[in-house]
Amino acid sequence: MIVKETSLPEVLEITPRVFEDNRGFFYETYNAERYRQHGITVTFVQDNRSKSQAGTIRGLHYQLNNPQAKLVRVTRGEVLDVAVDIRKGSPRFGQWVAVKLSADNHKQLFIPEGFAHGFIVLSKEADFEYKCSDYYHPEDEYGIFWQDPTLKIDWPDIPNHRLSPKDLKLPMLNKVSEKELPLYE
Repeated sequence: MIVKETSLPEVLEITPRVFEDNRGFFYETYNAERYRQHGITVTFVQDNRSKSQAGTIRGLHYQLNNPQAKLVRVTRGEVLDVAVDIRKGSPRFGQWVAVKLSADNHKQLFIPEGFAHGFIVLSKEADFEYKCSDYYHPEDEYGIFWQDPTLKIDWPDIPNHRLSPKDLKLPMLNKVSEKELPLYE
């Protein structure tokens, strides 16, 4: 597999080695030892999957007291996946990276603790799968509004966005209290 740093060095873009022939393809979606060799040493405890329609935006989410590192991928369709550094004291606070993930390119994105995460569906539908380093705790869920103008995320211009009522009410980053942000360590 090929692992490369993004513009946020802690966020890693992973391209697996895919074996293709006239029957289809095969690749490892996860191998703890190979990931450890590339510095991804977290233990994943929960796998999640979502199915979303075109224009669906999920995020930008994070957990504060039970932070989650995530290893994300798309098994059907295509998304633009976004990670935002929200760690207090980080030299890259408020900076973001976006990577297209699709069933065709097989790419994964590793997002460490301390980053808000979200995505927008670019295809008609998308199946999104991710591993988490901690369990989901609904009482510990926080988020940043996806269109926060101070972040200047370059979202694609897709009509008819679909967001949950909860995500529509998320605050701008500058409205999040200091105690609701992870520390940079």
